[in-house]
Amino acid sequence: MGEDKRTLLNAATATGAGTAYELGRGIHSVFAWGKTSSGAGAATINIEVSNDGTYWVVAGTFSLTLATTVTTGTNTDGFNINAGWKLVRANCTAISGTGAQVTVTI
Repeated sequence: MGEDKRTLLNAATATGAGTAYELGRGIHSVFAWGKTSSGAGAATINIEVSNDGTYWVVAGTFSLTLATTVTTGTNTDGFNINAGWKLVRANCTAISGTGAQVTVTI
């Protein structure tokens, strides 16, 4: 049985929260990666959860060091959510670097 993969942020280039999605039951794997078009950069992304869509709690934070190529362990990260929250979203709180962009899927 395959997991329904959702894109919480898709090549985001600015700060801000992405679309909220219903989590459903079970363990959910969250994965983030990013890159720049030239040189180094950085990004911080909070994975936020809520039961009402108004009040959000940070379930985890990604701190990525960005480069021109995506390399496992450098500008990628992931973790699992195993809790009964109704909604999840990604919120890019900082991003820097020439042509910097980040993507988050669950």
